[in-house]
Amino acid sequence: MIVRYLYLAAFLFSIFAATGQEISDTKFGNGLINFIAKDSSFSVKFAPRIQARYIINWNHDGENYGSGEQNFLIRRARLKFDGFAYSPKLKYKIELGLSNRDISGANQFNRNTPRYILDAVIMWNFYENFELWAGQTKLPGNVERVVSSANLQLINRSLLNSRFNIDRDVGIQLRHHAYIGGNFMIREKIAISQGEGRNVTEGNEGGLQYTGRLEFLPFGEFASKGDYSQGDLKREPSPKLMFAVNYDYNQDAVKTRSNLGSYMFRDDGSLYSTDITTLFLDAVFKYRGFAFMGEFASRDADAPIALEADGITPTGAIVTTGSAFNGQASYLFHSNVEITGRYTTIDYDMVTGRGDEDQFTLGISKYVVGHKLKIQADISYTTENGNADNIMFRTGFDLHF
Repeated sequence: MIVRYLYLAAFLFSIFAATGQEISDTKFGNGLINFIAKDSSFSVKFAPRIQARYIINWNHDGENYGSGEQNFLIRRARLKFDGFAYSPKLKYKIELGLSNRDISGANQFNRNTPRYILDAVIMWNFYENFELWAGQTKLPGNVERVVSSANLQLINRSLLNSRFNIDRDVGIQLRHHAYIGGNFMIREKIAISQGEGRNVTEGNEGGLQYTGRLEFLPFGEFASKGDYSQGDLKREPSPKLMFAVNYDYNQDAVKTRSNLGSYMFRDDGSLYSTDITTLFLDAVFKYRGFAFMGEFASRDADAPIALEADGITPTGAIVTTGSAFNGQASYLFHSNVEITGRYTTIDYDMVTGRGDEDQFTLGISKYVVGHKLKIQADISYTTENGNADNIMFRTGFDLHF
C-alpha cells in the first residue's frame, strides 16, 4: 500500500513537470518540490521528513537500576503536501505518516486498517480575518501539542502532553484574529469534532467534542510563527509573549483519555461513556535567544470508573484524570547550539490508581539549518511517588525538506 502511494506521488510530479508548471523556491528547508500553476490557480508543495532515534532506558527496581533496554527506530517518516486551490484564500494540507508509530492503532472503528492519514484539511479565509477549517487535523489544544514534531527542541514532548493532550480529530474549526490596539493581538479558535481521534470511519460512538482556545499576544506576533516553534531560533530582538487558555468538553466520551487512549468496552460489547473535560493554560516567551514555555493541564470526568451495563461492576477501564505542569527553558548560543532544561510533574487523581510522576530533562541541540536539519540528545530522570523510577537517554537527527 505504501509503495502505491509513493508511485502515485511520483506519477503526479511527472505530470506537473510535463505540463509546463513552474518550479520555484527550491532552497533546502522550503520543500522538496514546489509547483505553482502558470495561471496561479493552484499550488503544491511536497516536503518529506524523517526522524531517526536511539533510546536507552534504565528502570529502577526499588534497589538499583537494571541493565539498559535500548532501541533504534525511525520515530517519524512523513510525506507532507500543502498549497492552495483555486484561490490563495483556499488552502489545504495533507500529511501522511509511514512509520510504525504513526500508522498503528488498527481496530474495528477504522476498519482494521493502518492509520496513514495524519492531516487532511482545507482552510478557507472566507471573510477578513476569519478562517473556516474542515477535515482532519490537530485540535486547538495545548501549545506543546500543536507545535509540529518537526519543531521540537527536545527529542520528544513532555509527560504532560502524553497524558493529557487532545491531539487530532475530524470536524470543523472556526479561527479569527484581531488587534485591539497597537501590536496587541487576540486569536480565537473554536472546534467541533467527532471526539474519538483520527481516522475513525465507523460512526460516532459517543457524543461530540467541543474545543475553544483564546490566545493573547501583547507584544505582537513572533517572527516566523515562532510561538508555535520551540526555541528562539530567530533571536527575537524585542520580547515576545503568548499566553492562552484552552477548554475542551468531550460529551459521552468512550475512550480513557478523551479522544485518545483505549475504548472502554463492556462485556456485552457495548461502550461505556462519560463526559470528560480538559483545561489548559500555557505561555510562550522569547527574547534574544532565550525561550520559555510553561503549561498547566487538568482533566476531570463525570464518572471516571467505567462500569458494566448493570451500573455496578467495574470493567477495569478508568479515565486518566488529574493535573500536570510542564516548564522548559532554553538558550541558543551564537554557534546555533542550544541547551534546554525541562521539568514536568503529574498529579493523578486517586481513582486512577497511578503514582504521581516527576521528570527532569536536560537536552542539547545543534541546529545545522534550523529545525530542518538538526542533531539532538537529552537525558531524563523520572520518579514515581518520589521514588527513583527511570533514567532515559535519547539522541537522534531530523531531516526535513
